[in-house]
Amino acid sequence: MKLGARILKTGIAIVLSLYLAYLLHSPSPVFAAIAAIFAIQPTIYRSYLTIIEQVQGNIIGAILAVVFVLLLGNHTIVIGLAAIIVITLNLKFKLENTIGLSLVTLISIMEAPGSDFITFAAIRFSTIMIGVFSAFIVNLVFMPPKYENKLYLKIGSTTEEIIRWIRLSIRHDYDHQLLKTDIGKLKENIKSIEQFYTMYKEERSYFKKNLLEKSRKLVVYRQMTIAARKGLDTLKRIHRFENELLLLPEPFKEAIQEQLDSLIYQHEQIMLQFIGKIPITTASPVEKVSTDKKLLFDLFLVHQKEFAADDDNQHLYHTMQIVASIIDYSEQVEHLDVLITSFHSFHHNEISIEEESNQ
Repeated sequence: MKLGARILKTGIAIVLSLYLAYLLHSPSPVFAAIAAIFAIQPTIYRSYLTIIEQVQGNIIGAILAVVFVLLLGNHTIVIGLAAIIVITLNLKFKLENTIGLSLVTLISIMEAPGSDFITFAAIRFSTIMIGVFSAFIVNLVFMPPKYENKLYLKIGSTTEEIIRWIRLSIRHDYDHQLLKTDIGKLKENIKSIEQFYTMYKEERSYFKKNLLEKSRKLVVYRQMTIAARKGLDTLKRIHRFENELLLLPEPFKEAIQEQLDSLIYQHEQIMLQFIGKIPITTASPVEKVSTDKKLLFDLFLVHQKEFAADDDNQHLYHTMQIVASIIDYSEQVEHLDVLITSFHSFHHNEISIEEESNQ
């Protein structure tokens, strides 16, 4: 188990919030620590959004707590009713992420009213806000990891794994159960890529040049993700309809294998071109991606005519799915090639991926 940055930041935020609460002589510093746990975020931008939402949510919780105690007291049923209204208001104002801390604020204020209740409520509210601001400070001081590195390396490793399995699958040289397990893992990897993409997108750029470069990178990374997903779809079709592949005429099988070999090789080359490990070629994308979609389609039509009189067309339908997924995958790789070539025409030698950060 790795000690992630967010785990470390959470611990530091708790320490800082408790220290500040003790320093300011807060009677209940534990509430500052609880607030810090709720408020810690993986990126500075999310932390900024969180602090705005948490302030709003805590104000809602604090105001309702004061109103309910002054009007109805702090009976258990009253606290429950106030909690329902707090949740409703947070949902109404689209502050779903603040519901937990709003309820903490509400209960912490309502649970022990005394003769000087307003002062008590203000102190509790301030203590909780100490925790929120402590988390924000930690997010500012302890810079988040380079999500671009994590994003590219995750895309790269996932793409490599997909390509490796496609290469084995079209030769029918693999363990079925192992591939089935790995397909599930690859699906999870795609979800992780989406999360890293969102975090990288949320990172702020403060200079116009960096903003333009990042905007173009986002387009490229999005297409890399789409291409990887289409590759995974192709792999799933090959795995699911392996029997149909085996029953195809030999020329058709050989054509599928050759086209897929060419396609996954080109996909590998394009990924390396992006980070400058191999030079960008001057050939057009159509020339570089040598998948012959017309050949595959023509072979399928010939195959379709052979099965035209057959009442059971399941084999034909499954073959059509395989061919369609290969063509779709090919088109996405072609588009990725166009985007990367275009990117490098604007930004020369500006891709810096630290491979060791994946370890």
